[in-house]
Amino acid sequence: MTTILLTRHGQTEWNREERYRGRVDIPLNATGERQAAALAERLATFPVAAVYTSPLRRAVRTGEICAARLGLRAQVLPGLLDVDFGAWQGLTPQEAAARDPEVYRQWLAAPGTIRFPDGEGLPDVQRRAMEALDTVTARHRDETIVLVAHMVVNRVLLCTVLGLDLNHYFDLRQDTCSLNIFRYLGPQRYEIVALNDTCHMAGVG
Repeated sequence: MTTILLTRHGQTEWNREERYRGRVDIPLNATGERQAAALAERLATFPVAAVYTSPLRRAVRTGEICAARLGLRAQVLPGLLDVDFGAWQGLTPQEAAARDPEVYRQWLAAPGTIRFPDGEGLPDVQRRAMEALDTVTARHRDETIVLVAHMVVNRVLLCTVLGLDLNHYFDLRQDTCSLNIFRYLGPQRYEIVALNDTCHMAGVG
């Protein structure tokens, strides 16, 4: 069976400031670089065959740090691209709530049902992220692979593999450089091993 090590990129300044990032290409900050190095050491305990990343540089850089430790080269997988938050990109939650109060209330109450102003909805992310997952799972049968993505992408993927609808989005915490482990057992069947594991991040920040 294929083992998937799903992780989130390291910290950026907009993570620290709690701003909606989406497609804005924010780099890792110094803490994010350290987090990625700690994650790389954790991943070195697995027999990793390939590392795939979102096209955005915060994910690419995290993937490059991990891949270098593993003696591999990170490969971009477009389906892991972060959600398009549209008009909310760069805003804090408070600013988004002030700009679009009704949409924001619906986002908190039923996140799987809304579309961000001038942007995407979670079902859009689900379609392309699951297509990407299916592609690499078929490519790496009985191997272990790393996917470096984003909080939104990870939560959507985890909802799907857990058999939850997207309104459970906020139930699944995803810290920067946390590790999720699951195994592909067959069509729409997965074994969950770990969720949001951050034991490798002790003392990193």
